[in-house]
Amino acid sequence: MSGFNSDAQTMSFVAFIAVITVTLLLCVMTGPDRDDLGEFYTGYRSLSPMQSGLAIAGDYISASTVLATIGVIALVGYDGLTLALSTVVSLVLMMFLLAEPLRNAGRFTMGDILTRRTPGPAVRITACAVTLAALLPLMVFQLAGAGDLLAFVLGFDADGFKTGAIIFLGVLMIAYAAIGGMKGTAFIQIVKTVVLLGAATAIAVLVMNRFDFSVPDLLDAAKKGSGAGDAYLTSGLQFGGDQIDMISAQLTIVLGAAVLPHITMRMFTARSATAVRRSMSWAVSTVVVTCLLLVIIGFGAAAIVGHKGLVIADPQGKTAFLLVSQAVLGADANTFESLVFTTVATAIFLTLLASVAGITLACANTLAHDLVAHGVRRVALPHTAEMAIARGAAVGVGLVAITLAAFAQHWNLQALVTLSFSIGASAVAPALVYSMFWRRYTRTGLLLTLIVGAGSALVLMTGTNLVSGTPQSVFPEQDFNWFPYTTTGLVSVPAGFLAGWLGTIRSPREASAQRERYESVEPTILAGAVSGQNPG
Repeated sequence: MSGFNSDAQTMSFVAFIAVITVTLLLCVMTGPDRDDLGEFYTGYRSLSPMQSGLAIAGDYISASTVLATIGVIALVGYDGLTLALSTVVSLVLMMFLLAEPLRNAGRFTMGDILTRRTPGPAVRITACAVTLAALLPLMVFQLAGAGDLLAFVLGFDADGFKTGAIIFLGVLMIAYAAIGGMKGTAFIQIVKTVVLLGAATAIAVLVMNRFDFSVPDLLDAAKKGSGAGDAYLTSGLQFGGDQIDMISAQLTIVLGAAVLPHITMRMFTARSATAVRRSMSWAVSTVVVTCLLLVIIGFGAAAIVGHKGLVIADPQGKTAFLLVSQAVLGADANTFESLVFTTVATAIFLTLLASVAGITLACANTLAHDLVAHGVRRVALPHTAEMAIARGAAVGVGLVAITLAAFAQHWNLQALVTLSFSIGASAVAPALVYSMFWRRYTRTGLLLTLIVGAGSALVLMTGTNLVSGTPQSVFPEQDFNWFPYTTTGLVSVPAGFLAGWLGTIRSPREASAQRERYESVEPTILAGAVSGQNPG
């Protein structure tokens, strides 16, 4: 049992049922017509900048981000704080460097962006493969942890309950993606963001109230509760003092977090270049406030719950948010305090649902639009057929994710999140930067960027200590750890950029033709000369 009082557990269960009912109703009400492809993929760009910004923030602040950030800060202090800062910096770079060009160049998927200047089925198929490689691990990780979290909140320990929770949440995410499309999942993200902000604000205020709203007192108490002493507030605790490993992790997050395909697809929902700038302003502001609240909660967990209590509940600290909420509210909470805890539990539940639904939609879109409609086939599909394929793809991707998550639910799957960010930083980021800003960039260079960047991240990840060699690895009983760093970014990111550069300079004839093609679309991509129109 989790130790939460029965009133809080009952209220949480009722809140979960209410959330499921409301969100499904939202999807049905806002879902597209059967043959309206543009509405399914982009919601016809009908969201206001504020709504779009909150949806972007909702996709960006995934369940893994919320729970892992609080847990890492609670357990290792300063290093967790720098990782939270890296998360914010990644979205800021997206806002200033890529958001407007992506909106101007894209239409429905990442494949549309990349083929704007280098058309061809090979690019489409490769873009689809990289999208799946980047997003499927993240989906499996969040689904696998969902069973444990729901069991923890509701007070059930049985493996059957956890497996059932994974299956149930997986079916819900399939329904959200298949029924709601882009607009439906956007409204779920908006609701999730608002609820999460409210819950995080309430707990952060209660934590600060414990220490008379004194930040130094909070940090001193966190340092004592961490069991690490002065090392808790200095660099190196998470990576055993290896600064290079820490730099690699920060590089991977900064370059990889904001370019994952389920984030970039939100750029296509903006009405104009001006709207996407305003949307990103809302998104960045929301993420900054949320991360600040998560930092306070993380330090509060170390100060109030303590290192020992956090590790007993979960060695990675993923339950820190719930534990510190229980601690500041008290075991014998009154009705109001039970309501606050219910809000926290509902925020986590919504975050799980919304995050996985957005990822499922991105995977389904690329399978239908990039692989089938423009990759395998040579003749355009009717809109009705493509939408049916997209919805079927959502079911297929969801079933695969549910199966993998149920099978691997007892493993430590932190390596999957790291792999997603590593592929984003090593393959997606170089491909987008080169495609947007390098006139000579060729199809050969693009394909090599995607293949080498993603391939090197996959290969190197198998040798990290997240996969084997430590008690926190996926395979703790085995040791085939041959790569010295926790993340692959320090090697795989340069490999992705270098592969694109070499592929381009070794194909000079292709580079000349690609330069002419890029010059014809450059004003639209960079300056948004026709930004009020639908690209592509």
